[in-house]
Amino acid sequence: QVQLVESGGGLVQAGGSLRLSCAASGRTSSTRTMGWFRQAPGKEREFVAAIIWSSGRTAYADSVKGRFTISRDFAKNTMYLQMNSLKSENTAVYYCASTRALYSATFPREYDYWGQGTQVTVSS
Repeated sequence: QVQLVESGGGLVQAGGSLRLSCAASGRTSSTRTMGWFRQAPGKEREFVAAIIWSSGRTAYADSVKGRFTISRDFAKNTMYLQMNSLKSENTAVYYCASTRALYSATFPREYDYWGQGTQVTVSS
């Protein structure tokens, strides 16, 4: 089992920034890729970004490229999502997830473990 705990969400004005964190614990040795997803009310959960734990290779949804940056800290077993130039349409619950897959998985079904989510609200 892998436990994932997100933090860092909150209320921010459009154009502002937030940094989300995802702390992993438990059997983290099985984790090869971690990702961020988001879900807005009435919408499906969608891919935001992913990072391959060993290589640091990253992948992003087109809608966040150039504004969001995913990163990880080996020593802390923690993944981050730096979000800049936030827009009102970025308002959602943001989830982190982990998978044993060794590629930049972009579909929720490809992930094995999920955090509880953290709310990000961007006011216009």
